[in-house]
Amino acid sequence: MAFWSSTSVFTSKVPRKILFMFTLSLSVTYLFYSLMSCYNSLQFPLQENYVFQGRLVTEDTTFVTLREKLYSASPGFTEFTQAERTTAAPTVGENDEAEQRTVEWIRTQASPTKSAAAFRPTAPEREHQEISTTDSELRVNCTSDYGEKKLPQAIIIGVKKGGTRALLEALRVHPDVRAVGNEPHFFDRNYEKGLDWYRDLMPSTLEGQITMEKTPSYFVTNHAPKRIHSMAKDIKLIIVVRNPVTRAISDYTQTLSKKPEIPTFEVLAFKNRTLGLIDASWSALRIGIYALHLESWMQYFPLSQMHFVSGERLIVDPAGEMAKVQDFLGLKRIVTDKHFYFNKTKGFPCLKKPEDSSTPRCLGKSKGRTHPKIDPDVIRRLHKFYKPFNMMFYQMTGQNFEWELEEDSVSRSSQD
Repeated sequence: MAFWSSTSVFTSKVPRKILFMFTLSLSVTYLFYSLMSCYNSLQFPLQENYVFQGRLVTEDTTFVTLREKLYSASPGFTEFTQAERTTAAPTVGENDEAEQRTVEWIRTQASPTKSAAAFRPTAPEREHQEISTTDSELRVNCTSDYGEKKLPQAIIIGVKKGGTRALLEALRVHPDVRAVGNEPHFFDRNYEKGLDWYRDLMPSTLEGQITMEKTPSYFVTNHAPKRIHSMAKDIKLIIVVRNPVTRAISDYTQTLSKKPEIPTFEVLAFKNRTLGLIDASWSALRIGIYALHLESWMQYFPLSQMHFVSGERLIVDPAGEMAKVQDFLGLKRIVTDKHFYFNKTKGFPCLKKPEDSSTPRCLGKSKGRTHPKIDPDVIRRLHKFYKPFNMMFYQMTGQNFEWELEEDSVSRSSQD
């Protein structure tokens, strides 16, 4: 009896041990392959996303922050090999080893120091990501590993020397905006290259992100409205406008820096200064006749698809103007006053990350040039020339940009 009793106990315990080990093996195997699957799909360290962004992550911004980092993640992440993906489930004797590898992998991915150090770009790389000035650098900004390249859903179409670069750089801070750094000039200079060429210039985007570009000369190009409309009837258009007199002087200043031999502003502005005949064919002055150019755009697009940004308010209240632009584009208001710092030397705001202690990033040397001194009488005559066109522009847009206040201040100063 003792023999049969011990045999019965043995036979009842052995199957339970085998069943337990088999169940444990399946559980660990499932966990291991699940983690491997998540790693291959996400392709970025878990906590490094927050460290890399260098800003406060709240419940509201967690999703867009993750999506931004997913998009901008380096393509150099190590992937599991095909052999590792197809490795057979570990045996009972290999359970401890498999579990140890899993724990080590989780610890490595969750480490904020190793992850951030390994994948945070160097200073030169960060500059490439923030500002691109050539076609080759433009393509560096595009991440081809994630998302797809799409034609733009929004374009900054003007105006030259109005503040378009400042607006674009501020928009590129938003995680849901992907924009070309350089000006493609597709609808005015490169249209014959086709939409496929144009699309290839665009950065890749994820679902929910907006593709953008800016080329200020579109606003004064006669055939640009029709061409853009044929590409996308529902596209959103942004126009940055500025006092046309100040804009013309800024335009002349830029040309003067490249061609010091050109005539004075006063000479170029008049056909006959004695008679007071303004030369409206001079491009620096013609661009500022905003009402004339806007008529062409209103033949193809309703005002509801256009947003006008005040170049003056973009300087004195960048956060306020950015709030309106983000609303127009259907974006959450992420770019706020925390992203700006006013540079007294340059005379306009500089960008900074809200939680970053590094030096604010300002626009290049080509921005904020000192304007040459212009005869006050010439400025007064130009204000008088533009006034009826400005009034028409106010009526067309339903906005008063108050450029006449500057005219009054000039008149008072000339009388003193």
